[in-house]
Amino acid sequence: MIVRGRPSGLKLFLILRGSVLQRIWKVLLVNIALATLVTLSHGDIYSHKITLTAIPFTLIGLPLAIFLGFRNNAAYDRYCEGRKLWGEIVLQSRNFARQCLTLIEHAEPPKMDAGLNDVRVRMIVRTIAFSHALRHLLRNTDAGTELKPLLVQHEWQQTGKTSNIPDYLMHQMGRDLRLCMDQKRLDGCLAAAIDMTMSAMTAAAAACERIKSTPIPFSYTLMLHRTAYLYCFLLPFGLVDTIGFMTPFVVGIVAYTFFGLDALGDEIEEPFGDSPNDLALDAICRSIEINLRDAIGDKHELAQLAPVNYCLM
Repeated sequence: MIVRGRPSGLKLFLILRGSVLQRIWKVLLVNIALATLVTLSHGDIYSHKITLTAIPFTLIGLPLAIFLGFRNNAAYDRYCEGRKLWGEIVLQSRNFARQCLTLIEHAEPPKMDAGLNDVRVRMIVRTIAFSHALRHLLRNTDAGTELKPLLVQHEWQQTGKTSNIPDYLMHQMGRDLRLCMDQKRLDGCLAAAIDMTMSAMTAAAAACERIKSTPIPFSYTLMLHRTAYLYCFLLPFGLVDTIGFMTPFVVGIVAYTFFGLDALGDEIEEPFGDSPNDLALDAICRSIEINLRDAIGDKHELAQLAPVNYCLM
């Protein structure tokens, strides 16, 4: 996720970090080169004049811009929903830590130094593992080594045998909750309250999986790709007789806009990736881990992640 203030002056045109130009510069250069050739040849190809006016481009350009805007709005809705869901996970993880510490009876305060034998510490640290496991699941990366110090030995070994580690960890949460009830350290009403918090975290994780597994329909995206490319590559033939040597400049601006909107929609459509404009899941998980370790009095040296070259991962 790009984190920086709005640039001004000349910087506005020179910034590359986070700009969609890095994804479209090749096709943009090809489009401008074609527009330059069309300008030099006055629209002639092997002595045959390609006659186009600006009228068809006017008729097509407005609907194309509307449809690109609609698709980008749909992609941004997915991005915003993903951020809201991770905000819900942050909130419920804090609630869960508070409930474990205040509702589950225990003779001594929680101590991280004693390891994961204390069920309260084990459940809170498992919540940290849950957030990291969900991040790795959404990014299709391996969570094994990162989860090992956060889980008891048999749980960590079992994570290698399951396809959905966050769901498995929530099942382990349920077993520990049942254990607390069996040991008379938690009555049924309070257990139900903790279970509701766990259910909220599970619901947020499932919603994230829904976003990941349900992209915008490919046929709609393909139609916009094709139309944008055809529009921009035919545009020089419709402008050369009207604006002459300015054709490559105008085509470059129009192509940058359409290609850029098209590429930007592709990028934010999948908000859980690791590209510069995706959600900063590493930073969110680090925040969750700091909050929960502080709650159990763990003496750690973790710090909130800071942007690197204006990019927060």
